[in-house]
Amino acid sequence: MRDKTRQTLIDRRQWLGQAATAVGAGMLWPTSSRAYAAEGKPRIAALITEYRGYSHADVIVGRFVQGYTLGVEPHWPRTKVVSMYVDQFPPGDLSRGIAAQYGIRVEPSIEKALSSDGRTLDVDGVLLIGEHGNYPHNEKGQHMYPRRRFFEAVVRTFEKCNRAVPVFNDKHLGYAWEDAKWMYDQSRRLKFPLMAGSSLPTTWRKPDLDLPLDERLSETLAVGYGGIEAYGFHALETVQCMSERRAEGESGVNAVTCLEGSDVWKAADQGRWSRKLLDAAMACADSKPSASPEQGCAQPAACLLEHRDGFRSSMIYLDGYASAFLFAGRRKPEDEVVATQFWLQEPGFNHFSYLVHNIESMFLSGQEIYPVERTLLTTGVLDAVMTSRFEGHKRIETPWLSEIAYRAPKTPGRRAIFGDGVPRSN
Repeated sequence: MRDKTRQTLIDRRQWLGQAATAVGAGMLWPTSSRAYAAEGKPRIAALITEYRGYSHADVIVGRFVQGYTLGVEPHWPRTKVVSMYVDQFPPGDLSRGIAAQYGIRVEPSIEKALSSDGRTLDVDGVLLIGEHGNYPHNEKGQHMYPRRRFFEAVVRTFEKCNRAVPVFNDKHLGYAWEDAKWMYDQSRRLKFPLMAGSSLPTTWRKPDLDLPLDERLSETLAVGYGGIEAYGFHALETVQCMSERRAEGESGVNAVTCLEGSDVWKAADQGRWSRKLLDAAMACADSKPSASPEQGCAQPAACLLEHRDGFRSSMIYLDGYASAFLFAGRRKPEDEVVATQFWLQEPGFNHFSYLVHNIESMFLSGQEIYPVERTLLTTGVLDAVMTSRFEGHKRIETPWLSEIAYRAPKTPGRRAIFGDGVPRSN
């Protein structure tokens, strides 16, 4: 992060402390804080695998409870977390202290967190944060977080109470395609809004780049880092939130291939993905290594997607070389290349704030702010990527993903970042 940006942005905990000091001095709260104290705010249940410092529970649920900033603007919660279910309590657990401080019930089961008597739903929205915790990996290297188990308990409770409310599921819907499709199908069957996915689609971009609907794209590429499953999902959502804006929208994915090592560069030489787009994306990175990717990345990986309409997208993972999520796309017929960095504020993690803002908006409106089909598709792609890798990097045909066709939202649901590096409201 650049020094100027670091000095300008206000960390959530620092800002909350400043707000408390202001109240103690007799200063007036902003209008939005009076709404925080008002009755009638949507009640939220948070279902969490574990809640420790800088876990996804902390950076998402913490903002629902304590407030956050959008850029440098204070924002008070528009909903109220009233109950929690926490699956594991590691050393450094924050859930019990937060719950005691803010009057939140910590319940022994998901059903109790949603309904005290088992007959009446006590909440107006559900946050499912199934990320982090001590859970096993399967033979393909997938982290077996209990998202479907949590979701099944939610659906059972909805059915018992004869009422369903909006649900947000953090990151991919499940490690297995079958789980993700079942979860999606239940939301359509019971007709409740469902959102899911990464914070990357809603974060800032440097330089600022929004693609209009029906953009004439011929190819897209994202650069990522970290483990192929955990962080690869973020690269998938980075590229897909841009690819879906092409003319006629998303058509589905026919096949997926995972490559590693020298095969990544061989595939570029064969024209299976665009080295020109990689160079354009890397040019947007805040930190640019002096070595080439071939020289600087010991173990590159790639995920190559063949879309049903002939479009192609790629994710190039350069762990240990790249340290940012980057995007590049090729427009036709001019063959113009556009590129940007999907900028994350670390260590303050304030890029989660606009994700939280979108989730809150779903709880308030009862409408999906952007299509869950995006994350249904990226979940299925990620599962196929892990299968391709496990089976010797072979091409995996994905007829189950070829039918996931959808249109992008009119607005991308994010914040702009301006030329001086300071995030502000649009």
